[in-house]
Amino acid sequence: MAVPVEIAPEDPRELVIARRLAAPAMACYRCWTEPELIPLWFAPKPWTTEVRRMDVRPGGASCLTMRGPNGEESPGDGVYLAVEPGKRLVFTDAFREGWKPAEHFMFTGEVTFEDLGNGETLYVARARHWTDEACKQHREMGFHEGWAICAEQLEALAKTL
Repeated sequence: MAVPVEIAPEDPRELVIARRLAAPAMACYRCWTEPELIPLWFAPKPWTTEVRRMDVRPGGASCLTMRGPNGEESPGDGVYLAVEPGKRLVFTDAFREGWKPAEHFMFTGEVTFEDLGNGETLYVARARHWTDEACKQHREMGFHEGWAICAEQLEALAKTL
């Protein structure tokens, strides 16, 4: 089971979750970067995720759509800003592929995978928001609960890789 770890936000407009996962760092990273693995863990069940495009490199597109059980649809389009295999991903919805500014945006995300040895990983997910309003909206959308559920699903899948 993903064990919560206390890590304070670095900024008032940052939301963060941290978990000690019983899975290797590279397996956790693969879950974030291999398009065929994303649908298996990325959205809290019973939501699903469709990968429309994934080009994991700085400036590459990340185009996902999450769908809810009642027909809800939440697109998540953006670009990768930093890619450190097995260690770190930084992405944002403020740009689209080709560095085209997005009309609507909420945050820049950073996920890190620290190898703790013994097949365990310190997984930290941060969402850094441009405005207080966007941070509040993301919190009220269930950031902490949703991302915690996804961390559990990520761990379960990564343990099988």
